Amino acid sequence: MPHGDRGRRVHLDTAGLGRMSAAARAQLTEWTRHEDRHGPHEVDEHVHHVVRPELDARLAALLGAPAGDTVLTTGAADAFAALVPRLPLGPGDRIWTTPYEGVANLTVLTALRDRARCRLEVVPLRPDGDLDLEWMAAHIDDDVALVSVVHVPAGCGIVTPVEDIGRILAPHRCLYAVDASYAVGQLPVHAGRIGCQLLTGDAWRFLRGPESVGFAYAAPELRQALAPNGTGSLVPPEGASVVALNAALAVHEDAVPVRGLAAVLRTAVEETPGAELIAPGRVQSGIVTFRHAEMPAGPLRRALAARGVIVGKTVAQETPLYSPGRGGTATVRVSVHHDNSAWDAARFAEALREALAGRGHHAVPTAVRAAAAAPAAVAASGGAVAAPAAGPRAVSAGSVAGAGAAGDVPAVRVPRPRRTAGRRHLALVSAPAPDGTA
Repeated sequence: MPHGDRGRRVHLDTAGLGRMSAAARAQLTEWTRHEDRHGPHEVDEHVHHVVRPELDARLAALLGAPAGDTVLTTGAADAFAALVPRLPLGPGDRIWTTPYEGVANLTVLTALRDRARCRLEVVPLRPDGDLDLEWMAAHIDDDVALVSVVHVPAGCGIVTPVEDIGRILAPHRCLYAVDASYAVGQLPVHAGRIGCQLLTGDAWRFLRGPESVGFAYAAPELRQALAPNGTGSLVPPEGASVVALNAALAVHEDAVPVRGLAAVLRTAVEETPGAELIAPGRVQSGIVTFRHAEMPAGPLRRALAARGVIVGKTVAQETPLYSPGRGGTATVRVSVHHDNSAWDAARFAEALREALAGRGHHAVPTAVRAAAAAPAAVAASGGAVAAPAAGPRAVSAGSVAGAGAAGDVPAVRVPRPRRTAGRRHLALVSAPAPDGTA
């Protein structure tokens, strides 16, 4: 590569925080200054009369939903936390989630389970790491009231077949919620084809909009179910951030992704001695996660940053029901976007080799491709925290984890998050049993 390009920084952490587009940044700056000089009322009038009609139309087109069924929020997790706990579930109901569910939504589902005294069950994985759709089709019944699925999880690049799941669920009474936080902006997301009643997303990842702005699609069926209890504290963002999101969506409409960059990144990881690719499932997105046998994720991320390559890091607590491999707690996360180039991928590969020079003497499996789990019920009481069946585990090339017998449903308890003194890290503790024991 040209010598002069080596000083350019390469941003490969769009899943953590996308680089705001120039148009969105300019609008955010301009209207923040305007509000500072003239007060919020003129900005609010501009947003209400000019921006919101455009933004509602663009958001509806992005999500494949009627404009009247979308709302702005301060984030996907906030929307889920405001709406889902108010669903009228009872002791006879079941909730389905997956091993890839994020800790924020999982905490909400656990609280709903405790309040409604219903069952929370974990859909099993196939040996290759995909959700077991055959299990879902065989076990779905009208006592399943809510199914919560993440389109692309935070901790790996697997793409969940959300449209196939929607077709399985369609004939039944359950509400279907899809977390598209890490999907929207990098993959087609169409609520109508998915068949979901709730779809949530964030603006600051692959859409490259402002922070603390998100959105939700709420179908009429969901609004009807929520009518007795209302929508809770669903506080919309205001002011300059809304203008900036509108600008980000306008630019995104014309974005053309560079095909194959994520595959190039995965190949670079697989060819690195001592590196272990985390890639369950048959379909992968633009998110690539891995770890190294000799250098922890934090130091490796910093070593890449020192060489001008910005990547992210994930910890196991972000997806507590899915912990692939040998009990590792953190992985490096690399994520590409429309503005990344083949040069960026080549620079990552070069920086990775430089950061790990002299390491890689301890061999590890090339990839964690699968993490099989038998179906599990998340009980409201009793038992220690346990993964479904044998739990998610790594498999080396040529070996397969057993899927577990259908109907083998051990009781487990979802861990709940609590803040620690560590910066933005979560420690997991079990929910107390009714008798007060841990």
